[in-house]
Amino acid sequence: MKCLGEHWGLEFTPEEIAAARARNGLLSLELELSRACNLRCIYCYASSGIAQQDEMQLGEILDVVDQAVTLGARKIIVLGGGEPMLYPHLFTVIDHILSLSVAVDLFTNGMLITPAKAKALYDRSVTISVKMNSRTPAVQDYLAGHNGAYEAINLGLRNLIAAGYPDKDHILGVETIICRQNYDELPDLWRWARRLAIIPYVEMMTLQGRAKEHPDLEVPIERIQDLFERLARIDAQEFDNRWLPHPPLAASQCARHEYSCTVTATGEVNPCPGVNIAVGNIREQTLAEIIQKSSVIHDLRNIRTTIKGRCNRCDFGEYCYGCRGHAYQVTGDYLAEDPLCWLDQAR
Repeated sequence: MKCLGEHWGLEFTPEEIAAARARNGLLSLELELSRACNLRCIYCYASSGIAQQDEMQLGEILDVVDQAVTLGARKIIVLGGGEPMLYPHLFTVIDHILSLSVAVDLFTNGMLITPAKAKALYDRSVTISVKMNSRTPAVQDYLAGHNGAYEAINLGLRNLIAAGYPDKDHILGVETIICRQNYDELPDLWRWARRLAIIPYVEMMTLQGRAKEHPDLEVPIERIQDLFERLARIDAQEFDNRWLPHPPLAASQCARHEYSCTVTATGEVNPCPGVNIAVGNIREQTLAEIIQKSSVIHDLRNIRTTIKGRCNRCDFGEYCYGCRGHAYQVTGDYLAEDPLCWLDQAR
């Protein structure tokens, strides 16, 4: 039986995270390129669609990458903010990151991944996460706000698979937001991904951006708990993996606030996409200065001691601190207990 262990789901070791925190450094950086997008996903945290005024120029983006690497970043996560495959200098950014011996993760809706681009990504060993919320065409198109999204996303996936994804050096995942429309099919989507060696990233939705305009998306916490427990049973019984079901990610956990941050398309620095508090701007201060001086960043880097409420008393607090995005978007307090968590043994 494979057990994911005491620190399952962490992309860096506790020792590496502690060292980064102690030096006010980074292990990863989430980087937006532009808010331009070819979809209008009704749950989009950033309400993406049209490029913002005064977005960073290519030179500024490359400089942010350099600063992050100087601070110790070993991975740059390219979010796009919108759709990164629309960004005209995407491969220039990717090649610059790789030239610094730093890994690249790319989040994309996959619609613009042609065979040539799939090969280019494979040749660079870029880790890919495709935003895929349903294997039912009508549901996928509805959630994406675009007719034909299902066919285009699946064509992109087929192109990636034809290029060689996934294998041990080329990770492919699908990112799925839990909502009422796709809820019933998620166990089968999980199995489909696992059987193809695709990593399923099934996560809870944060109530921000367009999601606030669509209350029909919301799933009661009791049903989310049931889903996570079902997915855990599927993994244990069918794929020989064991993990503890808790929000916000199935079979994983989020500890990014201890070693990462997000730079938006206009240069603002946020703790993460969910805690969208501007703590500085790289056009006014260096990334090092922002991280060192921000009280919000320091609160979150010491989240194990600063967290409040049930999360502060939780039996699982050694390795979980809930979703800070949920806490902030629902309560306005990024240190509040996660209001959407069902782990309350220490109550």
